[in-house]
Formats: sequence, structure tokens, C-alpha cells
Amino acid sequence: MSEPILQINHLSKTFGSHEVLRDIDFSVNPGDVTSIIGASGSGKSTLLRCINLLETPSSGEILYHGKNIDHIKGGASAYRSHVGMVFQSFNLFNNMSALKNCMIGQTKVLKKSKAEAKASALHYLEKVGMAPYINAKPSQLSGGMRQRCALIRTLAAQPKVLLLDEPFSALDYQTRLAVSADIYRIIRQEGKTALLVTHDISEAISLSDRVVVLSHRPAVVKSIHRLTQLQGVPPLQRRDHPAFAGDFKSIWKELEVHEG
Repeated sequence: MSEPILQINHLSKTFGSHEVLRDIDFSVNPGDVTSIIGASGSGKSTLLRCINLLETPSSGEILYHGKNIDHIKGGASAYRSHVGMVFQSFNLFNNMSALKNCMIGQTKVLKKSKAEAKASALHYLEKVGMAPYINAKPSQLSGGMRQRCALIRTLAAQPKVLLLDEPFSALDYQTRLAVSADIYRIIRQEGKTALLVTHDISEAISLSDRVVVLSHRPAVVKSIHRLTQLQGVPPLQRRDHPAFAGDFKSIWKELEVHEG
């Protein structure tokens, strides 16, 4: 088995006296899509923000290719050039076209030439059917198109790992299925590694190789589910697969709240 691309070792996070994450321990293998699922407020997004150095863990460590991310040469900016994050909100620049939104991070942060940035952005925009809309401003795009644009902006920078913080939550159900299927297809075609935070069990099962289930706060890892029978099955077809219901039931039982 190959070395994990990301390894979370005994990570804990507190805000003052409020303990959010406790002794979180799991790894992410190259080319895998791993979902983190838990109840609302369980600390899923905080965990992702720690992995992207937007929050500082109170204890524990995060390794990228076996190296502590606090000690990577070039610091946080160098690390983030390999690990890209997509947030819940679109965060697009309203005064820029879809194409320029997908170029700006490459030119400003990665210092790519405009020609390189444009080629990469167009490559991914075409993959999700956005080629006819590259000159449109965000206000001229539908919600699904805006989220595709936000996702492509991160993908166009060609990170090794994608951190996805409930990126489909603002979309209606039908659009959510379509956009997530597009992103899944690109991730698989290009061998990307992804870590997805979601509260939707069906979404986690549809898109992932493994599902990490967190408890209520302070969050600990309750279980890790390997979706063995669904490997290689596209997202929409997974929902009709005989193994889907069993995996759903198993994860649901882990998330059930039992009031004392």
C-alpha cells in the first residue's frame, strides 16, 4: 500500500475552554475520495480548516507526504499550492468573468503566466460544459454554474489534494447531483485526492471511497467505513446499487442521537 498523502495524528482543537476536536486520527490515501460526516456543529469544517492551516490545532500533527505541514519549506503558501480548498460560498469576484475568476489565483498566487493560467482554466471549464459562458459575470450565471466556476477555480491551480467544505449545500437537489457528478468525474479522470465535508449521508456514499464518521462535540472518530462494493461505480448509479442501502443504514446508526 502506498504512503498516505495526508495523515491526521491525534489532532485536537479547543477554542478557549470549548473543546471541538479530540484526538482525531485518520489518513487519506493518494487518489482516494474521503468524506467526513457528522452532525451539524460537530467540528467537520474546523477539522478541514486545520488541515488547510486556516486554524491552528491545539495538539497533534498533520502530515503531508510524511512531513509535518508546519515545517514544509516555503511555509503555508507553499503547502496550499498543493492543497486547494473549496468553501460553501462561491466567493467569486462579481466584476470578473468566469474565465478571469478561474485565472486570478493562478496568476496572483502561483505566479503563472496569463497564457498558462488561461489554458488551465479553459481545460477545466470545458470539461464541465462552461465553455459557452467563459465571458459571463457571476450575476449572469445560475447557482450550479457559479459553483462549477468556484470548483474549477481551485482545480485549475492543479492541487494534489482538494478540500471540499460542503461545496454543494447551496444548490437545489437536482443541480447538486449534476455538479457533484461533474466534479467526481474530473477527480477520477485526473487521479486527484479529495477530502469532502458533508452532512448528507447519500452524498458521502455516492462520492467517496471511505467515510469518516465524527461524533458530537467534542468530536472523535466514531468509525471509518470503506465502501468496498461501490468502488468504480459512478455517483448516480451508486444510489441504485444493492450495497447502497446497507452502507447508508450502517452510517445512519453511527450518527443517531440518543438522548439521555
